[in-house]
Amino acid sequence: MSLVSSLAAAVLSVAALLAPAPLAAEAPAPARGWTWPLAPQPSVVRGFDPPDRPWLAGHRGVDLSARVGQPVRAPTGGEVTYSGRLAGRGVVVVGHAGGLRSTFEPVTAGPPVGTAVARGDPVGTVEPVAGHCSPATCLHWGVRRGDTYLDPLALIGARPVVLLPLR
Repeated sequence: MSLVSSLAAAVLSVAALLAPAPLAAEAPAPARGWTWPLAPQPSVVRGFDPPDRPWLAGHRGVDLSARVGQPVRAPTGGEVTYSGRLAGRGVVVVGHAGGLRSTFEPVTAGPPVGTAVARGDPVGTVEPVAGHCSPATCLHWGVRRGDTYLDPLALIGARPVVLLPLR
């Protein structure tokens, strides 16, 4: 191996070690059995936009167009782990297999904590709360694995294609 190729390999190895790790997880492959939490399929008012650092502003979920009183359904099976008021609005959290959990707001309380839900089961209804989509009504849907936010649309195979530059 020549000195030039050895130096090039060393530089590439160091560069790979120093590359910053992403704060949001890479988009997961569409998960089998996941679907939209609203029917009919809603339009996406605002997409997933995680912050560059955990403490910075960002959008840690997606906003879906909705109407007041519209049923919110479990996007896949799981168990209701929270159902109540938080910061003046209704929130429902459903825990799913693989350590995932979906969060919905603003929604009226649905089934009590501990209730098992199947894909498509109602977990609440959209509340008439003026939120960040005002004057329109929307449902915020977030998905987390541990402390990492994921793009919910990636789980249902609806994530738009984004071309990224080559490194």
